[in-house]
Amino acid sequence: MIVDRIEASVFGTNCYVLAPQAGAECVVVDPGVGVADRLAEVLRRRRLKPVAVLLTHGHVDHTWPLTPVCGAHGLAATIHADDAHRLRDPLAGLGGPLRAALEATTGPVAWREPEEVVTVEDAQRWSGAGLDLTVVHAPGHTEGSVLFAVDRAQQADLVLSGDVLFAGSIGRTDLPGGDPVAMRRSLVEKVLTLDDAVDVLPGHGPATTVGRERASNPHLLALR
Repeated sequence: MIVDRIEASVFGTNCYVLAPQAGAECVVVDPGVGVADRLAEVLRRRRLKPVAVLLTHGHVDHTWPLTPVCGAHGLAATIHADDAHRLRDPLAGLGGPLRAALEATTGPVAWREPEEVVTVEDAQRWSGAGLDLTVVHAPGHTEGSVLFAVDRAQQADLVLSGDVLFAGSIGRTDLPGGDPVAMRRSLVEKVLTLDDAVDVLPGHGPATTVGRERASNPHLLALR
């Protein structure tokens, strides 16, 4: 399976492209600030055709070029129902320093909601581009934060964790939609229940595994 990572020019957000092989259909996850041109190059080089744009949550650093990316390929934006409202105005509640960092790259901030938004729910199965995913609702960073668990060889052994879990850390709960109690519950019930061998592709920073984080992530160790 192809997994290409494109790091955004602001906030270091990871955009992922997943496909079964070159020359096939693919899924785009979390297009961040400044990734549109590099995403187009990956699609051209790999000869990939996007069939879906999936969002782990609705914060602007994971959605900034969403509308033009969706529009270029005639796709809907797919997001958990509890975060769909953020696609109407993902800048709402964005603090001054964060907005300034965004505008330093993009110029004056403007936003247009995607023409079509598809919502998903916890435990929902999603199939496309030769991939089978399960939506795992894991609120705490936002109300509608999710993990996307990817089945490889009929087994969920790859998780796109968005801003729920990082290598050595977890998502912030002091941003719009954050809830520390919900985050704790999500970590206990949705993350720590995964097998150690599961690969984790986070919304920021390097890849990791559930086993590595279970053994060394201070936020997970505190839950034990």
